[in-house]
Amino acid sequence: MKYVTTLQEQDYLLEIIDDEHLRVGDRVYQVDFQAIGDQQFYSLLVDGNSYEAQVFPADDGWHVILQSRLYSVCVEDERDKQLRLASQGSLNPHGEFLLRAPMPGLIVSLPVFSGVKVQKGDVLAVLESMKMQNELRSPRTGVVTRVRVNVGDNVEQKQALLSIE
Repeated sequence: MKYVTTLQEQDYLLEIIDDEHLRVGDRVYQVDFQAIGDQQFYSLLVDGNSYEAQVFPADDGWHVILQSRLYSVCVEDERDKQLRLASQGSLNPHGEFLLRAPMPGLIVSLPVFSGVKVQKGDVLAVLESMKMQNELRSPRTGVVTRVRVNVGDNVEQKQALLSIE
């Protein structure tokens, strides 16, 4: 399984190869990660080097304390990251927001139309890609000003689907 991990505003591509191996970029590491007791403490072995870490959830990911340093980490699978970035689009609290397709696919549902008011989180379109249906949600409250696609349309990645003001 592949994940995009953001650490201090830099993205790293992680791939879990098996229970003991992890690829970060082009390098493969032998790892062992075990919880210590019932707390948020973990034992981490990386290529034979031992570390202890404290890991706890944060609003936008995880906080990790490792070697007395605090790191904020966000871990997403590749698909979820694409969907999140697409929903943010050219997010501007004022003016036009353009919803773009995060991946190529087929428009299977458009529950909105021009002139309709939408709230933050409302489903604007459902895009089917690789046999999965992805709900594209509004990142803000506004009014749909233009719908640029129809149900049944095949769309390309980054293609404009609709506008909100």
